[in-house]
Amino acid sequence: MSNCGYMVSNLARGKGLATTMCEHSQSIARELGYQAMQFNFVAASNSGAVRLWEKLGFEKVGCLPKAFNHPNQGFVDAYVMYKWLGEID
Repeated sequence: MSNCGYMVSNLARGKGLATTMCEHSQSIARELGYQAMQFNFVAASNSGAVRLWEKLGFEKVGCLPKAFNHPNQGFVDAYVMYKWLGEID
């Protein structure tokens, strides 16, 4: 299983960078023989990221209660998100 994580600056958000990085990572992971990909830590307060990862086929498979200390919201949950990439031909 491969692991992924990305950060996009506020100035670069909404331009498709995270989508491009994630799709590229999935392609490379498949080429390298990985059959799954996982985000170990997605802050629940980052609704844009959660929505995007779900759009790209990732599912929430775990929740880490109050794992992230958000500067404005205080402690929020973090998700573990997973995607099966498929069998290798």
